[in-house]
Amino acid sequence: MNDQWATALLRDLCAIYSPSGNESEAVSFLVSRATEAGLQASTDGAGNFVAERGEGPTVIVLLGHIDTVEGFIPPTITNGRLYARGAVDAKGPLATFVSATAQATIPEGVRVIVIGAVEEEAPSSKGAHYVCTRYQPAATIIGEPSGVSGITVGYKGRISLSLVGQQSHAHTAAKSRSVAARAAEWWTRLEEYCDHRNANRPLFDCLDSHLAEFHTSTDGFTDRVDLHGSLRLPVGAPIDELQHRLTTLSNGWGTVSLGDYTPPFRSDRKNRLVGALIRSIREESIEPRFKLKTGTSDMNVVGPVWQCPIVAYGPGDSQLDHAPDEHVALDEYLKAVRILMRVLGSRLS
Repeated sequence: MNDQWATALLRDLCAIYSPSGNESEAVSFLVSRATEAGLQASTDGAGNFVAERGEGPTVIVLLGHIDTVEGFIPPTITNGRLYARGAVDAKGPLATFVSATAQATIPEGVRVIVIGAVEEEAPSSKGAHYVCTRYQPAATIIGEPSGVSGITVGYKGRISLSLVGQQSHAHTAAKSRSVAARAAEWWTRLEEYCDHRNANRPLFDCLDSHLAEFHTSTDGFTDRVDLHGSLRLPVGAPIDELQHRLTTLSNGWGTVSLGDYTPPFRSDRKNRLVGALIRSIREESIEPRFKLKTGTSDMNVVGPVWQCPIVAYGPGDSQLDHAPDEHVALDEYLKAVRILMRVLGSRLS
């Protein structure tokens, strides 16, 4: 394996469209390529890609994801950049894991397991939930774009929310407020509450609201509004208190519900894994930077269960996640492979 092999792996993986729920072709491809590179590769019960190298009681898990959001971007290399869906989020980091594991000098007694999880971009996080109880690693790296110098140590949580309101149908000339106006007022009060709460707080400690859908309907007798959105949650956000606050903001009109919940997670910066990453990044004449992300990742799922040193790392600018011009600089990708090779050659436990 060499740089040409690693580049071809990423390009060819991105050439296979694999939105959440349709990852099987990409998984089969990666199993084949990883096997050719000398890894023991297979598909697990959830449909995840799994590849292993090394033997021993110390397990290091590199957990990436193989699914992407909708919208295929045919792979194109221009001016040293690979433009493709998944080049950043997150086939780039996953290909980094496979390439580095295939080439690294794995210490005696260490088993490295690379996982390409399915449905990370979906609310189910099916792949990550499946592996939670099947491994107990000594250290974990999550495959998400951090930039070649970045070490991500935390992600906000997320909870979905909805408001459903109904009232008797009335003529548009009537004095009563429409269901749409009532729902819009509630959302405005929610945004004002978040703004007040977030004043003078760092971004990672803020409560962020996102309005996703707003529908009104009527059968001629009853008008109805369905509003759906979500909140990005800082560490320590009290869910019961949020439910009470959101209900209070509705002034007794409509039904407010909280739904799918992903807890926030922040890891420790002082351990052998972080130390190895810092040293390896500096060997590329780059100064490491710690990052906290306002989105979520599979770190939110496995971090609280595995309770081991854990970070997210991978090439690419996360601002390009899901973007129509998603792309990664190939020299950055290859630097990330070298950095991770050195990390895997270290004693991480």
